[in-house]
Amino acid sequence: MSTDVRQFIIDAIADMNYPIDGVDADTPLGSAGVDLESLAVAELAVRVEDTYGVKFSDEEAEQMAAMTVGEFADAVRERGNLASA
Repeated sequence: MSTDVRQFIIDAIADMNYPIDGVDADTPLGSAGVDLESLAVAELAVRVEDTYGVKFSDEEAEQMAAMTVGEFADAVRERGNLASA
């Protein structure tokens, strides 16, 4: 499941018109990696919330930019009690 969540996140990033060449589980979401702007981080959080039924507070959404794709996928999996793949 974690792999599915990671792929969903990467696909969502692509849907938001950010380049995903070379993006993997170790790529940071923020300026050191994908370089998502704060509104894009919020949009990503909403997409994940809608798809996986999890909820992130505004404070947590701000912390997402410091996470890697893999760390964020793990947080979604843990929050949603989703089984590991």
